Amino acid sequence: MDNADIVETPARRRCGTEDVHRRMLNESLNYRLNRAAIENLAFAFATGEEQPARAEVATIDVVVHIVHSTDEQDLSEEQIDGQLAVLNEDFRATNADVKNVPPVWQGLVADSRLEFRRASVDPDGNPTTGVTRRRTSKASFSDNDAVKFSAQGGTDAWPADRYLNIWVCRLSGGLLGYAQFPGGPAETDGVVITYTGFGTTGTAAAPFNLGRTTTHEIGHWLNLFHIGGDDGTGCSGTDFVADTPNQAGQNFGTPSFPSITCNNAPNGDMFMNYMDYTDDAAMFMFTHGQILRVEACLAGPRQSLLTAHP
Repeated sequence: MDNADIVETPARRRCGTEDVHRRMLNESLNYRLNRAAIENLAFAFATGEEQPARAEVATIDVVVHIVHSTDEQDLSEEQIDGQLAVLNEDFRATNADVKNVPPVWQGLVADSRLEFRRASVDPDGNPTTGVTRRRTSKASFSDNDAVKFSAQGGTDAWPADRYLNIWVCRLSGGLLGYAQFPGGPAETDGVVITYTGFGTTGTAAAPFNLGRTTTHEIGHWLNLFHIGGDDGTGCSGTDFVADTPNQAGQNFGTPSFPSITCNNAPNGDMFMNYMDYTDDAAMFMFTHGQILRVEACLAGPRQSLLTAHP
């Protein structure tokens, strides 16, 4: 790895999902209407008006689109499999570091009963490894969705009602990744991860080399907000989840427990939550309230992914 690659590895987590969300709210009435309906369903689940009906563990088919301008960025099969292994541990709460959740919150650790696998059949019904590879002339991409279109140097999405699309490329400006919340256009649906923040081997670079950026961004794709509420460092923001403490801004690095903001003593911020901004080694849980939002998402806008296996 040369010095340029080391320099470009972000030192602090930066997620572009909220910026993309605000842009789409401004540009699309359809997105605003879809988001309102999705939040109404999430509220119905949160208040008990609607109950999760899913009893079994569900599996989502994933396609990983590798968009690379150098050989180094063309990730190995091992690196892709390592990332999927992390997702399956994190979303099932079987990750080894879940034991590091403070005792006061151990009872809130939730298993989403959701697993991820490489797609085995492509949109045309042909066998696939669940990976596409595209050599691009673009040195890097931003959060403007260009990586999601072959005409703009990226790779076109596979049908979003059947696959979780994950694009891996070089993101500029210190961006680790971004996702599209449910309710947006199918052709841009999915998550984007920078090639130094994906998986646990190969190009994965500390402190984002444990696969948690993808866990975080898929959280957004399943309708989870940042735990800090995205109101800057104020105490009025919300992630619409009752069992995550109110906190000021996002946390960075590897905080020590307790880290108190917004009068949330004695336990402080739940900075070890996947939807905070801490380093990969410092985040290791979803809560029951968050997974209830995920259940609402899987009962609504993402329902076809659980049933429509090609």
